[in-house]
Amino acid sequence: MPDLEISIADRTFLVTCQAGEEPFLLAAAKMLDDEAGPLQAKVGRLPEVRMLLMAGLMLADRTATLEEDLRRTKARIAEMERLLKQTGVADPSAVAQPSVAVLSHIAAKAEDLADRLDALVN
Repeated sequence: MPDLEISIADRTFLVTCQAGEEPFLLAAAKMLDDEAGPLQAKVGRLPEVRMLLMAGLMLADRTATLEEDLRRTKARIAEMERLLKQTGVADPSAVAQPSVAVLSHIAAKAEDLADRLDALVN
């Protein structure tokens, strides 16, 4: 198991993780450091345990907010899918297909007109 040295609010910690998890641990440590740094700057030097607790609680609060946003977004998507099914559209991606074909046709016509105009000018 690899040992990593991480820095949180200018304090160094040696942490062990599973092989291959190093990038995730470093990313998590950066998130914690991003919370602890401003906290320490605002409050001053805190005891290590308190600083880590406060930074962890701030991250937990942010995570709870994101989870609630995700829950609401999933509910909204489910409602939109329900409404699509009521209109008889079984596959929402099928709605986009005709639009893509129409836009491709319009783009081809525009390119043809541009080529003709270019030939007239030159």
